[in-house]
Amino acid sequence: MKYRPISPKLFVKNRQKFTAQMKPKTMAVFNSNDIFSTGADSTMPFHQHRNIFYLSGVDQEESILILCPDAQNEAHKEILFLKETNAHIAIWEGAKLTKVQATESSGVKTVFWLDEFDSIFEQLMSEVNTLYFNNNNHYRQAVEMETREDRFLKSVKQKFPNHTIENNFPIMEALRGVKEPEELELIQTACNITEKGFRRVLGFVKPGVMEYEIEAEYAHEFLKNRSKGFAYTPIIGSGFNACVLHYIENNQECRDGDLLLMDVGAEYANYSSDMTRTIPVNGRFTTRQKAVYQSVLKVKKEATKMLVSGTIWEDYHLEVGKLMTSELLNLGLIDKADIQNQDPKWPAYKKYFMHGTSHHMGLDTHDFGDLKSPMVPNMVFTVEPGIYIPEENMGIRLEDDVVIQSHGEPVNLMANIPIEVEDIEDLMNS
Repeated sequence: MKYRPISPKLFVKNRQKFTAQMKPKTMAVFNSNDIFSTGADSTMPFHQHRNIFYLSGVDQEESILILCPDAQNEAHKEILFLKETNAHIAIWEGAKLTKVQATESSGVKTVFWLDEFDSIFEQLMSEVNTLYFNNNNHYRQAVEMETREDRFLKSVKQKFPNHTIENNFPIMEALRGVKEPEELELIQTACNITEKGFRRVLGFVKPGVMEYEIEAEYAHEFLKNRSKGFAYTPIIGSGFNACVLHYIENNQECRDGDLLLMDVGAEYANYSSDMTRTIPVNGRFTTRQKAVYQSVLKVKKEATKMLVSGTIWEDYHLEVGKLMTSELLNLGLIDKADIQNQDPKWPAYKKYFMHGTSHHMGLDTHDFGDLKSPMVPNMVFTVEPGIYIPEENMGIRLEDDVVIQSHGEPVNLMANIPIEVEDIEDLMNS
């Protein structure tokens, strides 16, 4: 891996938090993600399942973690199963983790090769009544294929029909939503790498450059700083493209007088950052562009102040909607009649600001996290208001990542990334 080693203390703490939520006589199993084929003998790059990484730090395919707090054998309370390396694999793929290395990186003392999984798993199933399986019930989940977890669960139901099956998602959602100090440091590192990419791009953008050239500048800087690359597919949209919320083609020329919206973020050690900045292609905002930009920035600043311990996510979004309504009135984009006649389910401001303002962020860009209970310290949220005016070929979104505090306003992990109009223009013209 490109990233520096992570202390196993983080993963030990995470396992302790998870097992503390498990019911008596239960076992939890976590599988690595599949490696997906692209055709012939080619595959997509491996991305570890976030849950097994969260609990073990193991960043290798075909790994399995078992947590069984009530196991009769003390050595079986935590077990890692790994793909056994050999000379052939070492030459063609690179050596895999040894048992000693796995223990050193995860803190799990008991490590077996995968060929021992079935016998040990069957033994442990005789000691428990319930199995927690590793599912994904994220509110934005879009799983359309059978996963390794799906196949595993299907096999378990066939072989052990009398056991109770429970989702682990409620536990993982609550735990992953609140970050440990070590996790905040990793997210901060990802944000710092993103900052380097943005500052690089400010000196590169000018009329005539292609959106994909800008993407390449970010990729260069990210990889140079121990990141695997983008935490998510980058959005680099100029002119009208900035009004397409998930524009990812990034294949058009950036033209003089247009704005350029860049929704990009580096990953580091599987942790995400999520930044959006909007800049003038020629280095200077027009009067109209500046007015809309300042409205978005004002909403962002006021919305950030509301992200405090105890805030309810749904109430927060309603308040942000009120802020945006006021700004759109000032800009002349909506009028009082629009508000009086609005559909409560789709308020007037939604014509120009149609997405949410904040989401959890961490191991996933849209991370697991409780959205119904009050916010608590060490939750990490984005703040990302926007105004999109297709008829003016203008889309502006601004986004930072912040950490909820026990008292007062959140800490902005992207505080050093330029966002003020004057700073953007000065840096682009220096």
